[in-house]
Amino acid sequence: MGSPALRPALLLLPLLLLLLLRVPPSRGFPDAPWCSPIKVKYGDVYCRAPQGGYYKTALGTRCDIRCRKGYELHGSSQLICQSNKRWSDKVICKQKRCPTLAMPANGGFKCVDGAYFNSRCEYYCSPGYTLKGERTVTCMDNKAWSGRPASCVDMEPPRIKCPSVKERIAEPNKLTVRVSWETPEGRDTADGILTDVILKGLPPGSHFPEGDHKIQYTVYDRAENKGTCKFRVKVRVRRCGKLNAPENGYMKCSSDGDNYGATCEFSCIGGYELQGSPARVCQSNLAWSGAEPTCAAMNVNVGVRTAAALLDQFYEKRRLLIVSTPTARNLLYRLQLGMLQQAQCGLDLRHITVVELVGVFPTLIGRIGAKIMPPALALQLRLLLRIPLYSFSMVLVDKHGMDKERYVSLVTPVALFNLIDTFPLRKEEMVLQAEMGQTCNT
Repeated sequence: MGSPALRPALLLLPLLLLLLLRVPPSRGFPDAPWCSPIKVKYGDVYCRAPQGGYYKTALGTRCDIRCRKGYELHGSSQLICQSNKRWSDKVICKQKRCPTLAMPANGGFKCVDGAYFNSRCEYYCSPGYTLKGERTVTCMDNKAWSGRPASCVDMEPPRIKCPSVKERIAEPNKLTVRVSWETPEGRDTADGILTDVILKGLPPGSHFPEGDHKIQYTVYDRAENKGTCKFRVKVRVRRCGKLNAPENGYMKCSSDGDNYGATCEFSCIGGYELQGSPARVCQSNLAWSGAEPTCAAMNVNVGVRTAAALLDQFYEKRRLLIVSTPTARNLLYRLQLGMLQQAQCGLDLRHITVVELVGVFPTLIGRIGAKIMPPALALQLRLLLRIPLYSFSMVLVDKHGMDKERYVSLVTPVALFNLIDTFPLRKEEMVLQAEMGQTCNT
């Protein structure tokens, strides 16, 4: 065992060894571990022991801290092993973070790992909007996103649907037809708001004439995108084919003259009688009603028994100028006939038939053109119209058998025609004759 005197020294030996270990190397103490080893998550540690010592945790050791890509250092970049067996600072490598992305109006984004390094974010837009800019951005090592922030813009035109082509038949006796349709409603695929709806063409409910009509609607959204649609309105007029006025007659038609429902009325010039239908209508089967009219020369029957029956033949057809004289040698009679013969065109234009009553019964002669009436019939005519028997006189009778004017002396054709031209029925005749181009040169 040892002597009792050495026991205290043996007990102090561990304490002396402990003191020797705490003495700094600069004072000549040996190299030995002192601080705990450094471990930095997501980082690298580079240590240098003092005076080229072996242990990287010895007192006075200096360690440089570097974070890996995508991470940044929080704390001192260099640590020193201190006498208290602690490093001079606490450090950590934190993942780098980019600024929070702004949410685009009318859209959004989705990220794989938030805003941290190497995270990928993809932008998207609401229906009706188009992405403008980078669709995908990545958080980079410099804490910035790889692309500029995207935006959502309304680039899609609004949608509008027009009706289909409308084909219509003109209404009876008309050249137009009323066409209606529901006004098309535009729809914006973005925010649903339209600023303007513009119509080009006739509006619904209008009367469309014959032909092909283009209708166009244009709508605009708030981004001034334009959407259009078109359709056509086709109006057809059903026609029977043109009719012609009969020879020596007139024709007056309603509407366009040959369209479905149109009516054509026919009449003859003075001295002619209408045979056939006085009016014809264009029917739905596109055929004209009635029979084709003709104008036949008026055949005066002088064999009737009474003067009234004779006058009835001229009713609504001809005007009568009855020239009466007691003898064919009467100067006024001869002069008057001469003037009337020179104005034959004006007489025909005004539908005037000249009736001559020459002589005194029983030698009385009645003449209508080339036809000679019996003396008894001529006498009845004088008596019926109260024409003097023994003096020159004239009586003007209109188409309704009315005694319009009497003359006891000469009358010029101009004066006679001016009077007749004031008759209401004559004014209608003048319009028709002007349309037909019927006139006299003198």
